[in-house]
Amino acid sequence: LERIRADHERALREAKETLQKLPEEIRRDIRQDKEKLLQDARGRKEAGAPGLPQRLFRQPIGAVGQEPADPDVRQKREKIKEMMKHAWDNYKRYAWGLNELKPISKQGHSSNLFGNIQGATIVDALDTLFIMEMKEEFKEAKEWVEKNLDFNVNADISVFEVNIRFIGGLLSAYYLSGEEVFRKKAVELGEKLLPAFNTPTGIPWALLNIKSGIGRNWPWASGGSSILAEFGTLHLEFVHLSHLSGNPVFAEKVMNIRKVLNRLDKPEGLYPNYLNPSSGQWGQHHVSIGGLGDSFYEYLLKAWLMSDKTDEDAKKMYYDAVQVNKT
Repeated sequence: LERIRADHERALREAKETLQKLPEEIRRDIRQDKEKLLQDARGRKEAGAPGLPQRLFRQPIGAVGQEPADPDVRQKREKIKEMMKHAWDNYKRYAWGLNELKPISKQGHSSNLFGNIQGATIVDALDTLFIMEMKEEFKEAKEWVEKNLDFNVNADISVFEVNIRFIGGLLSAYYLSGEEVFRKKAVELGEKLLPAFNTPTGIPWALLNIKSGIGRNWPWASGGSSILAEFGTLHLEFVHLSHLSGNPVFAEKVMNIRKVLNRLDKPEGLYPNYLNPSSGQWGQHHVSIGGLGDSFYEYLLKAWLMSDKTDEDAKKMYYDAVQVNKT
């Protein structure tokens, strides 16, 4: 409330100052603002990908090119690669560009979890294709992303599913290959998900219309609550979006989720599955380390490991929960 009040007062001051200016002064200010925007745009273009800072790419050690010494392990690895190729070839044959393949009916399917965004299987498989050194398949998948992956849809999407499948897939593909198209697409999609956090508490909606920016929750989720495993499974990707874009807002959004959670009493030390994004209170006190809660705890541990074990807040939240669960 204090921040909103301060923003409101600042806007009033700026409006009053503008009204006191002569028309010539207002036109001059507009020209100067336009010139500054053009200069900033030129600077971003010269720096590399549009609007993104330059990043020195280093391919992870051991991602490709390693052969196991054990012949049994090599044989198993080749069999897994054979299975992957079988799945990929049939997806390409029967459902190319759609989100999923129904293997029995041999038909493509597009889950409403992704709205009208297409290509979930392609994006989700990018890192696997790269690690398995399926170079031709990776190349055709990259070309599809460049030409066809479009986020300008007028439909509700699951923020959780789109984050872990599309943003997660694009980020891992970028970190493995260094291809700028994946970084650009990941940040673009991340920006489109930001309106989901426009709630009184900053706890994001489960569903978001990407075009209108209007969010809502699943009607069955305890009186319109957000779900722990959904809003708690955004942290890894959003921290990396800030790193790759130079924009701190992504990390700030997910760090705020922790602040809200840490202010609340935890029944028996665990986190209930439902949280009302408007009131900031638990929707009910049912807890679970299975569905509705599982990946929240998983992401706490991964956030600590991802930070090179410097994210002490994530470590404490995870280990406190583990100790309670043991008892």
